[in-house]
Amino acid sequence: MYRDVFFNLYNRCKVGVTGRTRKFRFKNRLVSIDSSVIDLCLSLYDWAKYRRTKGAVKLHLVLDHDGYLPSYAVITNGKVSDVEVARTIQFEPGTIVVDDRGYNDYSLFGKWTAQGVYFVTRMKDNALYEVVQKRTVPQNRNIVSDEVISLTGIGAQERCPCLLRRVEVYDPETDRTFVFLTNHMKLGASTVSAVYKDRWQIELFFKALKQNLKIKTFVGTSANAVKIQIWTALIVMLILKYLQLKSQYGWSLSNLVALLRMNLFTHRNLWAWLDSPFETLPVQYNPHQLTLNFV
Repeated sequence: MYRDVFFNLYNRCKVGVTGRTRKFRFKNRLVSIDSSVIDLCLSLYDWAKYRRTKGAVKLHLVLDHDGYLPSYAVITNGKVSDVEVARTIQFEPGTIVVDDRGYNDYSLFGKWTAQGVYFVTRMKDNALYEVVQKRTVPQNRNIVSDEVISLTGIGAQERCPCLLRRVEVYDPETDRTFVFLTNHMKLGASTVSAVYKDRWQIELFFKALKQNLKIKTFVGTSANAVKIQIWTALIVMLILKYLQLKSQYGWSLSNLVALLRMNLFTHRNLWAWLDSPFETLPVQYNPHQLTLNFV
């Protein structure tokens, strides 16, 4: 039930924030996929298998970059791999999925490409490939190389027969070189780099979720109780992000959470207070108490 409430709420929220935080010129839907481990005590949560002496559940999340709203979630025990869950998620054709190297799986890349789904990820250092074409590198963009490649590892062609694109970028801030892999041939090389950099928003979402809501200590010990508490936290985060986007005031998420807690029992016009939190006075509220006739 809580899972259904979350998905229904997301469908309502995304209508009101579409295009609010669009950072890129392309019209494709941009999402990030990642997971976060929530540690549990194995003696109390014996169903949450993770390691021999440690229990955990894993929250697999898809973050919609149009508003940075959580759009899809799966809760599993800690042993379930990220790729295993990613294979079960259906993305609309044209969607650009951003993920880290934990999702490097040639079969998954081949499946997404066949479905018309694009991806941007970090390339593993030990990946084997041959260069099919060298593309022109833009000037003054820190792009080292832009190449069309074919995977040559054992069984790679059977799992991912399509041509891919390898983009190598130098980051002067960290003095490091990053290598990105994508199946999108039309995006600029600098855009590919910027798209992957925007993946950091899902890390910030997990951080905000754990800092502002109770998903480290649980009321119940059953699998259902833990999942209900996590789904409830996701529902709250969805509402908070929606309020933050709709407000004309420059709220940070932590300040919004803190002031909402202080005003839970204050009768106010919510939308007016969100736009002018220090100017909107409480509404005079005179509840009408009915008399009870015991005669």
